[in-house]
Amino acid sequence: MKQTDPGLNLTTKRTRKREFLAEMERVVPWAALVQLVVPHAPEGKKGRPPFSVETMLRVHFMQQWFTLSDPAMEEALHDIALFREFAGLGWDSRIPDESTILRFRHLLEKNKLTDQILACVNDLLRDKGLMLKAGTVVDATLISAPSSTKNESGEPDPEMKQSRKGNQWHFGMKAHIGVDAESGLVHTVIGTSGNVNDVVPANGLLHGQETTVFAHSGYRGAHKRPDAKPGVEWHIAVRPSDRKRLRAGAERGAVLDQIETLKVSIRAKVEHPFRVIKRQFGHTKVRYRGLFKNMVQLKTLFALSNLWMARAQLMALDGQVRPLRAKAA
Repeated sequence: MKQTDPGLNLTTKRTRKREFLAEMERVVPWAALVQLVVPHAPEGKKGRPPFSVETMLRVHFMQQWFTLSDPAMEEALHDIALFREFAGLGWDSRIPDESTILRFRHLLEKNKLTDQILACVNDLLRDKGLMLKAGTVVDATLISAPSSTKNESGEPDPEMKQSRKGNQWHFGMKAHIGVDAESGLVHTVIGTSGNVNDVVPANGLLHGQETTVFAHSGYRGAHKRPDAKPGVEWHIAVRPSDRKRLRAGAERGAVLDQIETLKVSIRAKVEHPFRVIKRQFGHTKVRYRGLFKNMVQLKTLFALSNLWMARAQLMALDGQVRPLRAKAA
């Protein structure tokens, strides 16, 4: 009986996942990231030989892009030929099990490598001229956590707290970010419990070389806090109620309203990374218990969101043509 070839290239159709992974293949600085992890990776002198660092990095990144837990990632590698192809695994290769995937994540956490991953990505973007240093926009978003007590401890995560937004209460944590005012790319990430006021970590979101910062009205008084950095001019939006009075005012009020409109257009760039990790990557809920593990994951997510948002410019600078999606017949 004739044997069929169980290879990985079973289709030539450019699906959305295939196109997405093809773009990430081109823009992620794989060699530089592998060099960060290799010094901390196990040597594998005993037992089965370990998987390559690049394979595990690719698997770890696919977890972030497609919102997969460790067991779900293992199953996906068994079921989806495209994922095996991206990870560099042949059809007859052994597959990393969920324990191996878990240990690699713990390796990144223990050695604080996600900070270096974010820094490495941003160094690449700066070298390409895609991230400037003159201005920063700061903001925060709520990320929900399970409030259920149906777990081993019988209580919700003690590091997650309630926060009120408008007339609604949310349980979880906050992701605070500082983004480049020109490109909207993230340079700093801080995670806190949900009840921490946005203004508290505000000055920690600055990289130290900016001269201007833009923020919404919840950041009033940031420049007066003990950790405020000298030489930084804060452009804080007025309260919505004050904005209404400006619009109803005389000529000077109209000018001030135009200034506020300009501030809004600049601050809007901080929403783009939030949209990418929540809508593109599906990260709408925390995956782990405790702030530390979730903050580590957030730094990886925002590093990958930077590459996703800048992918067209990066491919253009490298002389690569962005693949076109096939038109329907």
